[in-house]
Amino acid sequence: MNSMNDNRYSGATEAELGFLKEIVRMLPAGVTVQDAGGELLLVNDAAATQLGMDGSRPAPDLAQRREACRRALSAGQAVVTEEALQDGAARQVLLTTHRPVHLAGRELLISTSADITEQKNFEDQLFRSAYFDELTGLPSRRVIEHRATGLLARDGERFALAFLDVDNFKHINDYYGHTVGDALLVELSKRLGRDLRDSDMLSRISGDEFLLLLSPIQSQEEVAEFMQSTLERLTAPFFIDNSEVFASTSVGVSLYPDHGRSFATLRQNADIAMYRIKNNGKGSAAFFDAGMEREALARMKIEQSLRLAILEKRFCCAFQSKVDIRTQAVEGIEALVRLRDDEGIIQAPGSFIDLATELGLIDELTHLVLAEIVKSIDLINATFGADASISINVAATQAGNPEFMRSFAQALDETGFPQRFMIEVTEDAFVAKNHFQAEILPMFRKLGVGISIDDFGSGYSSLSALADITADEIKIDRSFITDIHKRPRNQGILRAIESLSEALGMTVIAEGVESYEELAYLQAATRIRYAQGYYFARPIFLEELTLATPISSEARASVASRPTQANRQGYSRASGYRR
Repeated sequence: MNSMNDNRYSGATEAELGFLKEIVRMLPAGVTVQDAGGELLLVNDAAATQLGMDGSRPAPDLAQRREACRRALSAGQAVVTEEALQDGAARQVLLTTHRPVHLAGRELLISTSADITEQKNFEDQLFRSAYFDELTGLPSRRVIEHRATGLLARDGERFALAFLDVDNFKHINDYYGHTVGDALLVELSKRLGRDLRDSDMLSRISGDEFLLLLSPIQSQEEVAEFMQSTLERLTAPFFIDNSEVFASTSVGVSLYPDHGRSFATLRQNADIAMYRIKNNGKGSAAFFDAGMEREALARMKIEQSLRLAILEKRFCCAFQSKVDIRTQAVEGIEALVRLRDDEGIIQAPGSFIDLATELGLIDELTHLVLAEIVKSIDLINATFGADASISINVAATQAGNPEFMRSFAQALDETGFPQRFMIEVTEDAFVAKNHFQAEILPMFRKLGVGISIDDFGSGYSSLSALADITADEIKIDRSFITDIHKRPRNQGILRAIESLSEALGMTVIAEGVESYEELAYLQAATRIRYAQGYYFARPIFLEELTLATPISSEARASVASRPTQANRQGYSRASGYRR
């Protein structure tokens, strides 16, 4: 009986052992057992695959694993390690536990490995997205800030922080497309990063903005020389997607400790210096100085005033006549937006239009102008005539924005007289690849709204571009008209534009006529019929229009010569567009 029981027990144990061996073999985790001499006694299928022992791939370098096993055996304690096994370009990461055990009088090492390659790849991806720019591979703002903060903590080593901004990047994106724009940023980062030392750092902190940390530095002159050579590298064209793209960068530089003792201050001051360059021609570098800070504070004051003025509706309209230079009749008017500041002084648009565009306030401002016109249409008609066209300026950034242009077209339609209006846009709205002519222009054509090309000759002008533009009116920039009677070269250019415009069915308007001599030349030597300028009428405000007598075009023109009122009263925007 005992013998039978022993046999049955012995048989059961063998079956269980076979069953357990099969389970160990098929475990998803890699399992190996080795003796104190390093000889492998057991390797399951998963471990064989992981360690390249099944012949499916070349065996990886196991030196790191053998060293971990040796440490575990000598210490008599478990060792947990991450193993990165490289197979050419491919990488496999294992999380392995080596556990020494004493079994049947023998010292053994049991190792179990879990494949965490996907998890590590995901962690690496999260790390890179947090600390490195996905497009260029450059460190993020967080990394360069950490580096600069470390230098500040040592409080000894001088360094420079440069703020770099790509000039006209939006135009490049609009003209060539975002794919080329992204490729340009990649190539630009390579050129900017050339000749940097290991202790320097270049970071992309947003769309077309970069930060450069130069450490250590000896003098401002050394930094100036380096920045100049860097900017010179950028003058060569970039060849991208069969396009020759030219790009420049405006750079502002602050020095530690001269211009600040915190990262935030140094970056802000470098930013201030960069904006000075943007306003003074672009494509060069400047060091921060105290005068720039005063300018920045003044700009901030204007920004705050601008936001408050829109809230309080303190914008007003002035109107300047478009005159038939043969008959002196008013054929149209241009609405010019003005800002009434805190002291009640009227500010010209040069002080706030660019800022309004930059701050994203220009759309609301344009709608405010339209609302002011609609509210005062009876007064406008009585002064200038019910047939006079009404021009409203639209920025190129707005013209390239279908969402805004749809809302503006709807607002014009809701006035009840959209055919009275003409929108004035600069020619870069047409030459940019933003489908202005194909998608946006038809909306306004359907309403009967006219299209005028403003400031022609001062931007991306070319006669070939003009031939491709579908517009009703072209306004020759005042820089061509000033002293036209004394400038033969400008006279030739004017004749060429006039002939082409006439062939294309566009009305030509001369802007900025200010003297009798200029008018006399236009009357005698050109076929131009229409002009604007102080010679005929200065811009007049709605309050002044109340003085006008609605009689004839002569009376309407005479309104322009009336004196400006010393104290204009404020007025609010109409609640809607329809009268």
